Amino acid sequence: MTAQPRLEPGPDHPITVEPENHRVTVRFGGRVIASSNSSLRLNEASYPAVQYLPRADVEPDVLTESDHTTYCPYKGTARYHCLRDADGNVTADKVWFYPEPYDAVSPIADHLAFYPDAVEISVED
Repeated sequence: MTAQPRLEPGPDHPITVEPENHRVTVRFGGRVIASSNSSLRLNEASYPAVQYLPRADVEPDVLTESDHTTYCPYKGTARYHCLRDADGNVTADKVWFYPEPYDAVSPIADHLAFYPDAVEISVED
């Protein structure tokens, strides 16, 4: 098996991970499924910022494991969870995390990110 390429952030592809100074709340199906004062904001190149919430601040009953993975040469291999609503309906692969993130983004270990097309994410003052 060929090793995946691994790239370091730099001037052409900057990445920063910073504490979010506000409460971040995630709603799914009208229900709060996560709320945290300890989120991290990842800024990567020209992409929109992504909020990573500590796994401990996410309701575990809404997550179901997925076999889906993706690879980022800057962050590592991402794994996914599906979201399950109160009626048991499942929305596939809308939560991702890096179980072993590369050193440049190591603070996001044990944190989850959500696709904004599946949930409502608010950053409150």
